[in-house]
Amino acid sequence: MSTFAAVFAPNGKTWRGTEVELGDVDVIDDVTDLMLDFAAERGSDSALLLVEADDEWFAVVRAADDGGEPRVYLSDGRVVHDHPVASVLSEAGALGAPQPSESAGSRPNPVPVGDGDLITDLGVAGDELRSLSVGSGVLPADVLAVVAERAGFGDILDAMRL
Repeated sequence: MSTFAAVFAPNGKTWRGTEVELGDVDVIDDVTDLMLDFAAERGSDSALLLVEADDEWFAVVRAADDGGEPRVYLSDGRVVHDHPVASVLSEAGALGAPQPSESAGSRPNPVPVGDGDLITDLGVAGDELRSLSVGSGVLPADVLAVVAERAGFGDILDAMRL
């Protein structure tokens, strides 16, 4: 399984980002700690994690240093049954995971779950995020590029994906 993950943190109007490895995360607190440690090193109290796996699904996770649960959006909740990272992310906010109805690799109708409004203030409204998630011919990497561009760190994400 090919998984890309990167964490981004704002410091004023400037964003910083780095690619991260999620293979060792076992619980959602591991993910949150990784995100907030990166944010703190950059003088920020919040962070955004973008995850894309196998050109099949993506996730957006938002964490703030306020003691609250991270906010998570998964483009297809059915992947929690097949992908360990998605399973860990689903722990936040007790995301409901629909039962898989197709075999892995043949999911024509994604079932988005989670907080679609988590990045509305960054320029992507919940309805648009859900629409992009289920849009025919739209790859997860393309959706994350839209998210990054609207938030103001599109160039950073592009440089990581080269």
